[in-house]
Amino acid sequence: MQIKEKFTQKLLVEGNDDQHVIWAICAKLEVKQSFDVYDANGIDNLIAQIPIRLKQSGIKTLGIVLDADWTIGERWKAVREKLPADLPTPDYIPTGGLVIDNGRVKFGVWIMPNNESNGMLEDFVSQLIPQGDALWLKIEQFLNELEQNGMVNYKPIHQSKAKIHNWLALQEDPGTPMGLAITKQYLTTENEYCTYFVHWINRLFNEK
Repeated sequence: MQIKEKFTQKLLVEGNDDQHVIWAICAKLEVKQSFDVYDANGIDNLIAQIPIRLKQSGIKTLGIVLDADWTIGERWKAVREKLPADLPTPDYIPTGGLVIDNGRVKFGVWIMPNNESNGMLEDFVSQLIPQGDALWLKIEQFLNELEQNGMVNYKPIHQSKAKIHNWLALQEDPGTPMGLAITKQYLTTENEYCTYFVHWINRLFNEK
Protein backbone atom coordinates (compact mmCIF):
# COMPACT_ATOMS: atom_id res chain seq x y z
CA MET A 1 0.00 0.00 0.00
CA GLN A 2 1.24 3.50 -0.82
CA ILE A 3 1.72 6.16 1.86
CA LYS A 4 1.10 9.13 -0.47
CA GLU A 5 -2.59 9.90 -0.91
CA LYS A 6 -3.61 9.37 -4.52
CA PHE A 7 -7.08 7.80 -4.55
CA THR A 8 -10.61 9.20 -4.36
CA GLN A 9 -11.32 6.56 -1.72
CA LYS A 10 -9.99 7.22 1.80
CA LEU A 11 -9.68 5.19 4.96
CA LEU A 12 -9.08 7.27 8.10
CA VAL A 13 -7.39 5.59 11.06
CA GLU A 14 -6.38 6.76 14.51
CA GLY A 15 -2.62 6.39 14.21
CA ASN A 16 0.53 4.99 12.68
CA ASP A 17 0.10 1.50 14.14
CA ASP A 18 -3.38 1.17 12.64
CA GLN A 19 -2.08 2.37 9.30
CA HIS A 20 0.74 -0.19 9.13
CA VAL A 21 -1.37 -3.08 10.40
CA ILE A 22 -3.96 -2.42 7.69
CA TRP A 23 -1.31 -2.05 4.98
CA ALA A 24 0.26 -5.35 6.06
CA ILE A 25 -3.07 -7.24 6.15
CA CYS A 26 -4.08 -5.89 2.75
CA ALA A 27 -0.70 -6.78 1.24
CA LYS A 28 -0.71 -10.27 2.74
CA LEU A 29 -4.26 -11.03 1.60
CA GLU A 30 -3.81 -9.32 -1.78
CA VAL A 31 -6.53 -6.72 -1.32
CA LYS A 32 -6.83 -4.48 -4.38
CA GLN A 33 -5.06 -1.18 -3.79
CA SER A 34 -7.88 1.26 -4.45
CA PHE A 35 -7.79 3.53 -1.40
CA ASP A 36 -5.45 5.61 0.75
CA VAL A 37 -4.97 4.82 4.44
CA TYR A 38 -4.65 8.15 6.22
CA ASP A 39 -3.30 8.61 9.75
CA ALA A 40 -5.62 11.14 11.42
CA ASN A 41 -3.27 11.52 14.40
CA GLY A 42 -5.67 10.61 17.17
CA ILE A 43 -9.30 9.75 17.80
CA ASP A 44 -10.46 13.35 18.29
CA ASN A 45 -8.93 14.45 14.98
CA LEU A 46 -10.40 11.42 13.20
CA ILE A 47 -13.94 12.11 14.40
CA ALA A 48 -13.60 15.81 13.63
CA GLN A 49 -12.53 15.02 10.06
CA ILE A 50 -15.60 12.91 9.24
CA PRO A 51 -17.94 15.76 8.12
CA ILE A 52 -15.05 17.61 6.46
CA ARG A 53 -14.00 14.61 4.38
CA LEU A 54 -17.58 13.76 3.47
CA LYS A 55 -17.98 17.25 1.96
CA GLN A 56 -14.58 17.22 0.26
CA SER A 57 -14.71 17.49 -3.51
CA GLY A 58 -13.68 14.32 -5.28
CA ILE A 59 -14.20 11.95 -2.37
CA LYS A 60 -15.94 8.85 -3.68
CA THR A 61 -15.70 6.64 -0.60
CA LEU A 62 -14.81 7.36 3.02
CA GLY A 63 -14.12 4.71 5.61
CA ILE A 64 -13.01 5.01 9.21
CA VAL A 65 -11.39 2.54 11.58
CA LEU A 66 -11.35 3.49 15.24
CA ASP A 67 -11.05 1.85 18.66
CA ALA A 68 -14.05 1.11 20.83
CA ASP A 69 -11.92 1.69 23.95
CA TRP A 70 -14.10 1.64 27.10
CA THR A 71 -17.57 1.78 25.57
CA ILE A 72 -18.36 0.81 22.00
CA GLY A 73 -21.82 2.36 22.26
CA GLU A 74 -20.41 5.79 23.07
CA ARG A 75 -17.90 5.53 20.24
CA TRP A 76 -20.65 4.65 17.78
CA LYS A 77 -22.75 7.55 19.06
CA ALA A 78 -19.84 9.96 18.52
CA VAL A 79 -19.54 8.84 14.89
CA ARG A 80 -23.27 9.05 14.18
CA GLU A 81 -23.44 12.61 15.51
CA LYS A 82 -21.00 13.72 12.81
CA LEU A 83 -22.97 12.31 9.89
CA PRO A 84 -25.35 14.27 7.63
CA ALA A 85 -29.05 13.42 7.53
CA ASP A 86 -28.72 11.70 4.15
CA LEU A 87 -26.43 9.06 5.69
CA PRO A 88 -28.77 7.47 8.24
CA THR A 89 -27.27 4.74 10.42
CA PRO A 90 -28.73 2.00 12.64
CA ASP A 91 -28.77 2.27 16.43
CA TYR A 92 -25.97 -0.28 16.67
CA ILE A 93 -23.06 -0.88 14.32
CA PRO A 94 -23.53 -4.11 12.32
CA THR A 95 -21.26 -6.95 13.43
CA GLY A 96 -19.72 -7.05 9.96
CA GLY A 97 -19.00 -3.33 9.96
CA LEU A 98 -21.07 -0.53 8.45
CA VAL A 99 -21.27 0.19 4.71
CA ILE A 100 -23.85 2.70 3.46
CA ASP A 101 -24.27 4.76 0.30
CA ASN A 102 -26.39 7.85 -0.37
CA GLY A 103 -25.69 7.90 -4.10
CA ARG A 104 -23.08 10.65 -3.73
CA VAL A 105 -20.62 9.07 -1.33
CA LYS A 106 -20.08 5.64 0.17
CA PHE A 107 -19.32 5.54 3.88
CA GLY A 108 -18.08 2.78 6.14
CA VAL A 109 -17.15 2.22 9.79
CA TRP A 110 -15.20 -0.52 11.55
CA ILE A 111 -14.85 -0.27 15.34
CA MET A 112 -11.92 -2.24 16.70
CA PRO A 113 -11.63 -4.95 17.64
CA ASN A 114 -14.76 -6.57 16.14
CA ASN A 115 -17.71 -4.10 16.15
CA GLU A 116 -19.10 -5.88 19.22
CA SER A 117 -16.59 -5.70 22.07
CA ASN A 118 -14.89 -2.92 23.97
CA GLY A 119 -11.19 -2.74 23.19
CA MET A 120 -8.75 -1.52 20.57
CA LEU A 121 -6.37 -2.38 17.74
CA GLU A 122 -4.18 -4.44 20.06
CA ASP A 123 -7.13 -6.69 20.95
CA PHE A 124 -7.62 -7.31 17.23
CA VAL A 125 -3.92 -8.02 16.66
CA SER A 126 -3.81 -10.35 19.67
CA GLN A 127 -6.27 -12.59 17.84
CA LEU A 128 -3.68 -13.00 15.06
CA ILE A 129 -1.24 -14.81 17.35
CA PRO A 130 -1.13 -18.47 16.29
CA GLN A 131 -3.60 -20.53 18.30
CA GLY A 132 -2.07 -22.31 21.28
CA ASP A 133 1.14 -20.24 21.20
CA ALA A 134 3.02 -21.25 24.35
CA LEU A 135 4.77 -17.90 24.78
CA TRP A 136 1.46 -16.02 24.65
CA LEU A 137 0.03 -18.24 27.39
CA LYS A 138 3.09 -17.58 29.58
CA ILE A 139 2.84 -13.82 29.05
CA GLU A 140 -0.85 -13.88 29.99
CA GLN A 141 -0.03 -15.77 33.19
CA PHE A 142 2.88 -13.45 33.99
CA LEU A 143 0.90 -10.23 33.55
CA ASN A 144 -2.12 -11.59 35.41
CA GLU A 145 0.14 -12.40 38.37
CA LEU A 146 1.69 -8.92 38.28
CA GLU A 147 -1.77 -7.32 38.15
CA GLN A 148 -3.00 -9.39 41.10
CA ASN A 149 0.01 -8.18 43.10
CA GLY A 150 -0.52 -4.54 42.16
CA MET A 151 2.76 -4.35 40.29
CA VAL A 152 1.58 -2.76 37.02
CA ASN A 153 0.83 0.86 36.26
CA TYR A 154 -1.25 0.53 33.10
CA LYS A 155 -5.02 0.92 33.05
CA PRO A 156 -7.08 -2.29 32.67
CA ILE A 157 -8.19 -1.19 29.18
CA HIS A 158 -4.52 -1.24 28.13
CA GLN A 159 -3.83 -4.82 29.19
CA SER A 160 -3.95 -5.96 25.57
CA LYS A 161 -1.25 -3.40 24.69
CA ALA A 162 0.99 -4.71 27.44
CA LYS A 163 0.46 -8.32 26.37
CA ILE A 164 1.02 -7.92 22.63
CA HIS A 165 4.11 -5.74 23.04
CA ASN A 166 5.62 -8.15 25.57
CA TRP A 167 5.00 -10.96 23.07
CA LEU A 168 6.57 -8.98 20.22
CA ALA A 169 9.58 -8.16 22.41
CA LEU A 170 10.39 -11.87 22.57
CA GLN A 171 10.25 -12.69 18.87
CA GLU A 172 13.27 -13.36 16.62
CA ASP A 173 13.54 -9.62 15.95
CA PRO A 174 12.64 -8.19 19.38
CA GLY A 175 10.23 -5.28 19.42
CA THR A 176 9.02 -5.68 15.83
CA PRO A 177 6.05 -3.33 15.24
CA MET A 178 2.65 -4.96 14.79
CA GLY A 179 2.36 -4.28 11.07
CA LEU A 180 5.82 -5.65 10.34
CA ALA A 181 5.07 -8.66 12.55
CA ILE A 182 2.30 -9.53 10.08
CA THR A 183 4.70 -9.16 7.14
CA LYS A 184 7.28 -11.34 8.90
CA GLN A 185 4.56 -13.92 9.63
CA TYR A 186 4.99 -13.83 13.40
CA LEU A 187 1.25 -13.11 13.27
CA THR A 188 -1.17 -15.04 11.10
CA THR A 189 -3.77 -13.62 8.75
CA GLU A 190 -5.46 -17.04 8.43
CA ASN A 191 -7.93 -15.98 11.05
CA GLU A 192 -11.63 -15.09 11.15
CA TYR A 193 -10.81 -11.61 12.49
CA CYS A 194 -8.82 -10.87 9.32
CA THR A 195 -11.41 -12.56 7.13
CA TYR A 196 -14.25 -10.38 8.46
CA PHE A 197 -12.16 -7.20 8.36
CA VAL A 198 -10.99 -7.76 4.78
CA HIS A 199 -14.54 -8.60 3.73
CA TRP A 200 -15.62 -5.19 5.09
CA ILE A 201 -12.70 -3.47 3.28
CA ASN A 202 -13.67 -5.08 -0.01
CA ARG A 203 -17.38 -4.28 0.43
CA LEU A 204 -16.50 -0.66 1.06
CA PHE A 205 -13.78 -0.01 -1.48
CA ASN A 206 -13.82 -2.76 -4.09
CA GLU A 207 -17.49 -3.46 -4.77
CA LYS A 208 -19.58 -1.24 -7.03
